[in-house]
This record gives sequence, structure tokens and C-alpha cells, in this order.
Amino acid sequence: MESTIGLYKTELINRTLSWSGRAEVERETAEWVRWFNADRLHSSIDYLPPIDYETRYREQRPTVASILEVA
Repeated sequence: MESTIGLYKTELINRTLSWSGRAEVERETAEWVRWFNADRLHSSIDYLPPIDYETRYREQRPTVASILEVA
């Protein structure tokens, strides 16, 4: 979690531009979180966005119905 907060501060908060107010910080934070969870490419998961990796993982897992069919 600490590295995520560090990335957030480095990439968004500690930029050279000044903020116009709290609403702008909240709006930009929400967009950064959306990007972080959905669009960023992550080297440890074959340069896929986390949401794509998670979707592939869920598609490969056996369903409860298929497990019960084997039993």
C-alpha cells in the first residue's frame, strides 16, 4: 500500500502545477484511481492492465457447476 500511495503522490499530487481547490484534487484523484485499476500496464502481469488480467483469470477458473459435474 505504501508504494501505491508513493506513486499517487509522485504522479499526481507532487506535480509542478498548483491545484485550484479541493474539488479538483478529488476529481483528479478519482481519475487516477480509475486509470491505476483499469488502464495502467503492469510488468509483473505480462504488461496487461490489471482489469484485463483479472478478467482472464476469472474466465480460466472452473465454475462451481463444472466442479460438481466431476464429483
